[in-house]
Amino acid sequence: MERKDFQISASDLRNGFVGHVVHTMGKPLEYSSTMERYHALSHAVRDQLMEKWIDTIEGYLDRSIRVVCYLSAEYLPGPHLMNALQSLGAIETCREALDELGIDLDEIAVLEPEPGLGNGGLGRLAACFMDSLATLGVTTIGYGLRYEFGIFRQEIRDGWQVELSDRWLQYGNPWEIAIKDTSFEVGFGGHTEEYIEAGLQKWRWVPGSKVRGVPYDTPIPGYENGFVNRLRLWSAVAMDSFDLSEFNAGHYTEAVRQKVESETISKILYPPDDDDAGKRLRLEQQYFFTSCSLQDMIRLHKLQGKSLSDFHQKWTAQLNDTHPSIGIAELMRLLMDGEGMGWDEAWTITQATFGYTNHTLLPEALEKWSLPLFSALLPRHMQIIYEINEHFLDQMREQFPGDTDRIRRMSLIGEEGDRTVRMAHLAVVGSKAVNGVAELHSELLKESTLRDFYEAYPQRFSNKTNGVTPRRWMLLAAPKLRDLIDETIGTAWHTDLFELRGLERFADDPTFQKSWRASKELTKENLSKYIEATQGISTDPQSIFDIQVKRIHEYKRQHLNALHILALYCQIKANPNIEMPSRTFLFGGKAAPSYVMAKLMIKLVCTVGDLVNNDPDVKGRLKVVFLPNYNVTLGHRIYTSADLSEQISMAGKEASGTGCMKFQMNGGVTIGTFDGANVEIRKEVGEENFFLFGLTVQEIEKLTEEGYHPHNFYEKSSLLREVIDGLADGRFSNGDRELFRPLLTELMGSDRYFLLADFDAYVASQRAAGEAYTDLARWSRMSILNTARSGKFSSDRTIREYCNEIWKVPVSALTGLKS
Repeated sequence: MERKDFQISASDLRNGFVGHVVHTMGKPLEYSSTMERYHALSHAVRDQLMEKWIDTIEGYLDRSIRVVCYLSAEYLPGPHLMNALQSLGAIETCREALDELGIDLDEIAVLEPEPGLGNGGLGRLAACFMDSLATLGVTTIGYGLRYEFGIFRQEIRDGWQVELSDRWLQYGNPWEIAIKDTSFEVGFGGHTEEYIEAGLQKWRWVPGSKVRGVPYDTPIPGYENGFVNRLRLWSAVAMDSFDLSEFNAGHYTEAVRQKVESETISKILYPPDDDDAGKRLRLEQQYFFTSCSLQDMIRLHKLQGKSLSDFHQKWTAQLNDTHPSIGIAELMRLLMDGEGMGWDEAWTITQATFGYTNHTLLPEALEKWSLPLFSALLPRHMQIIYEINEHFLDQMREQFPGDTDRIRRMSLIGEEGDRTVRMAHLAVVGSKAVNGVAELHSELLKESTLRDFYEAYPQRFSNKTNGVTPRRWMLLAAPKLRDLIDETIGTAWHTDLFELRGLERFADDPTFQKSWRASKELTKENLSKYIEATQGISTDPQSIFDIQVKRIHEYKRQHLNALHILALYCQIKANPNIEMPSRTFLFGGKAAPSYVMAKLMIKLVCTVGDLVNNDPDVKGRLKVVFLPNYNVTLGHRIYTSADLSEQISMAGKEASGTGCMKFQMNGGVTIGTFDGANVEIRKEVGEENFFLFGLTVQEIEKLTEEGYHPHNFYEKSSLLREVIDGLADGRFSNGDRELFRPLLTELMGSDRYFLLADFDAYVASQRAAGEAYTDLARWSRMSILNTARSGKFSSDRTIREYCNEIWKVPVSALTGLKS
């Protein structure tokens, strides 16, 4: 594919902007609101992408191009406007165009609602991958759900999380295009019927209800290469949205019942699954978007006039975790029931089409659906899964004769307690490749979670360590740092992050160190201003910015961080004149609405903040801030400002993590356990540039086997004892002894995530980090080397590995070419 040169002038953007204010918004420029100007500018920038988008779409029908289809229940793309302008190389051009009209680009951009179509790392990873696929010139369609309401908007009231609806579509979305002439029917419930055709036994599914899936397309541009991919999100609509006979009979609610029920499917991200209705809706969502996506792929394949026997040669589909794994049974159904294929041919095509990325070691996160629910909602798929299981277990009996326990463990149908459909097992059996997302995670998958499958299919397993896009997390988020690096080593690193190695020779240069610190201090000052404006808390940009932002969960151990802050507070109270470096502890992240302990952890952080921020003895040496509603936009401020990156999950629990990579790229130094991608970051940056603490996976296993008793660690550590006792007797919570009792009961009882065992080591590692920070030259060197050695953690590297080793797709020569 040849790269097309493009050049955007200020006059093109200015004329396009004014034209959309008048013709799309219907307003004279001088009377338009800032929100209307945002929409007009977004349309003008989108116009610049459309010709390039059409060129890319032609690739779907080019027989020589294999298309990557990325199936993900979550996407967190972040704001589109500035990213699109950056991809077009037109940020300053746009700024110039608007300046001539007396309009500030930043005032417009800040109004963009953020699509909250994900819960955290999974959705942000999918967005990074889409950026890299476009930048590498790989023809791709990202498939997902167009949730009307994304992840909830978080407020903190009296230290407690409050969930509010996220109305990101309230003012419309100028970046999406509704494709109303392409839609697909998706069925639910009903029954199956057996029939004979040409002497062969066949099945048809007669659904009890149907909905229609309508696609909304968003352009995903590559970086300065004229290549634009498609993110296609499905919205559910009723087959017949209004029943006139019911309305005429006076049954007004019944007249629109089908519309309401159908559209519920794409209404909200992750409905609560603590009751049967929530579980059913989640399964409906997953099947709905996966079925629409596969039907779309088959439609596009037929447009080429090619036989479906070649389907797997044209299309490769990656399952981003287990959410879309129902696609394996669905593709079998579409090929057999819809296209008349026999079992063997359909299974060969299905296995050769799918790859499966596992994102978790937590058993509770490996989806299982109860058999009654699954059978009632998807009766034909249940039949297909039974047959897949029968063929698979016959193979396993041949491979492992007499090993009935193994056969039971590997079955797609779980027999422990209530019978279930094991979606991770279906994903492994029905895919050509299975990968973990960090070296340690992939090894643990093979050793524990999916060990039986690895022993059966060792050639299927590989590792693909996650990465993040430097275009979003460095170029866009940290323009001052970007400019400093560009001036120092050039711009090749924008599309080849390994080029940052060129910074190593400046790591000990006092002049460069000074410039590096100035860049970091500027971002910290800006974050301090934001904190004071939004939270009313004054923070010192000269202090250590010690930051932990991620989903709130016990295994991520935000409460270990809080215990350490209380330990520092206790030391100050014992000796008000004690010397210690000033620290600003920043937290951000959302707790699942039904996760009571995670919400209590947020309350703990906020309670600790109220305590230390208002005690005159602290004298500003400690500040604690919980930043509500953490998202991509806030991440721009946070990742670029961190001195110390908190990656303190219990070893063996975090599959990879990607926040750690964003911090590292921006010069944040990691304090962390031997977990997830921490292992590889430490290897890349050097042990001396990473603060390691805590038990390893092997040590945890040994301690568990011997019998872990948290109370022993409580007794051995006087500092830990003071902190735990202070929480128990209400010393830190205005005398309230009951507030944190559930948390203390867990810690002093089972302590499933080994906080008490790791506490002293964490305190010691934090002390070492504080000492290092007081040596400006040493810390500057550590920060520079973290950035210089972050090349491995670009999503470009990850996608190249997927392309070469799983998808068998060539990476275009477009990579890295500039206008």
